[in-house]
Amino acid sequence: MIETATVRVGDLGAYLARPEGVEGGPGMLFLPMITGIGEQVRDWADELAGRGITALVWDPFKGRSTDNSTREELSGLLREMNDDSALGEQVALLDHLLGELGCQQAGVMGWCLGGRLALLLGAREHRLANVISYHPTVPSKLAPQHSYDTVAEVGGITAPVMVLYPSADTIVPVADFEAVQTALQARPTGATITHFYPGADHGFSDRGRHDQEVNAEAFKLSWPQALAFIDATTS
Repeated sequence: MIETATVRVGDLGAYLARPEGVEGGPGMLFLPMITGIGEQVRDWADELAGRGITALVWDPFKGRSTDNSTREELSGLLREMNDDSALGEQVALLDHLLGELGCQQAGVMGWCLGGRLALLLGAREHRLANVISYHPTVPSKLAPQHSYDTVAEVGGITAPVMVLYPSADTIVPVADFEAVQTALQARPTGATITHFYPGADHGFSDRGRHDQEVNAEAFKLSWPQALAFIDATTS
């Protein structure tokens, strides 16, 4: 049994899923894709709670998600997002996981925009037990609202990292992903586990892309391995 709720952490809203009646144990901070805290992200959080892991989900769009907004509207909000503000909110949620929620260890998992921020957060937060970055949006040309170059930052991550990249990503060229991978593998500490999915698209984990078999198969293969990585790094 699990318990779920929309909670307040200071002035932030977040989605919480955790094993019913259980305090402490492992935790994961989720950083969503463009969907915000939509149904699929909540389902992933609920799945982790069913496995005994507390999941706390950052709300990038302050109550807006694909449940109540179009992707075009959310993309507009994304263009207004500030790196430092987003990272500050995520640190506050990590504090909550390791503090009030009593988690003994916690990692971070992000998708697309959240995949990039997971890497940036990992470079700043050495309390993290792991960093999982699904198809991160890390093109070498920074978006106007971005302050930090991921390639320059990831060398500061000390936790084990799992990064999952689709070869047909039209947002992040293969060469840009290889630069991130090279920087991760140059770290003096922290394992790097790289997944490479030929033919899969950016955002392949999104159910909305699973009408393409290559995306559905990439997610089917990757998700159990991501769950096993969480278990191995937070136990």
